[in-house]
Parts: sequence; structure tokens; C-alpha cells
Amino acid sequence: MSAATGDHAALMDSIYRGQRHIYDATRKYYLFGRDRLIGALACEPGDSVLEIACGTGRNLDRIGRKWPGVRLFGLDISNEMLISASGRLGTRALLAQGDARDFDAATALGQRRFDRVVLSYSLSMIPDWERALRHAAALVAPGGSLQLVDFGTLEGLPRPLAAALRGWLAKFHVEPRGFMREAALRVCALEALDCEWEDGPFAYYQSGILHRPRG
Repeated sequence: MSAATGDHAALMDSIYRGQRHIYDATRKYYLFGRDRLIGALACEPGDSVLEIACGTGRNLDRIGRKWPGVRLFGLDISNEMLISASGRLGTRALLAQGDARDFDAATALGQRRFDRVVLSYSLSMIPDWERALRHAAALVAPGGSLQLVDFGTLEGLPRPLAAALRGWLAKFHVEPRGFMREAALRVCALEALDCEWEDGPFAYYQSGILHRPRG
């Protein structure tokens, strides 16, 4: 583990050591679009689904219930979050600790590519998030997709409210990425992926599907 990775892992553990116990109860009030992403995965039994920065395992749990028969994988840099995820998912998912920007999927999780890769409100917390996005896209199998949701530009909110939200998020080292769509398009050009993009109400959140053709 590099020094930078170790520093970020320690930071995330310090944030979530206590927060993980109330994370799901509180985040449901402002992490919008997650269940919509899960409903759009369109998985088949046997498909492999990897969530990068899986946190408490909340999304993986819902994915497994929504799409029976899928194989679940989760990665997070925070050992504290993985404790919660392991307690929730048990043997239903293979979990590993790693840095979203450069982890070796074959070593950590036993396979190189996945039918679905999920990034849910994670890029806004990851230093060098464009590198993490590129790495996630490279893990998508032919015919598969990278599906993401995160904070949007907040441009549709009144300016005082948007400023207050940004300030509050900053306390948790969260920064909305205003140019995520442009970064996704650059990744699609590099990886020969197709891209669908959508802004949620008031530009509060943004979501994208980066699809790798079979051919």
C-alpha cells in the first residue's frame, strides 16, 4: 500500500469509525438516485456485479435482492466500512480492501472484469477521481456497463442552499464534481464505450451508464 493510499484509508477510517453505525439511517435523506441505479442494472442470473467504494454494503444487499442469482463483489478503502458490509452481506458477497484508483481486481477479487460495475456517491470522495473513473471503466466486461450516480452541479438549487450544502458536505471530505459528464465522455473515448447521461431534479444528482459493446 502506497503512502498516499494509506493516508486516505486512515482518513476514511477516522470518518466512518463512528459514522458507519448511523450511515444508512442518515444518508437515505440526501443520497438520491441510488435505488434508481439499482433498478436499471438489468442483470441476468450469473452476472458479476462489483461496487467500488461499497461502504456498508447497503447497495450490494439491495442489488442481490433485486436481481437474484447475481455474483456480488465489493471493494472499499475503509476497513471500518468493510466491517459493516461483511456483517450485512456475510457470504453473499466477496469483499476486499483496496484503493479505487489502482486496485488489482484479479488479485483482490479473483477476476479481471465484471458485467456491472457500480460507483454510487463515491467519486465525490475520491482524490484523483478521474483516475478512479478510468480504472472502473477498464473493469467492464464486453456487453457490460459501468453505472454511476453522484452529486450534480447543484445549479438548480437556490444559491444559499447550494452553498450551505457544499459547506456541509466538505466536513465529510465530499466535493461535488461539476465536470463528471465531461470526464465520463473522455473515458468513453479511451475505452470505446457508449455513454448515456442524465441530470436529476435541480441538478442535485447526476447519473450515467457507460456501456461496453460486445463486439
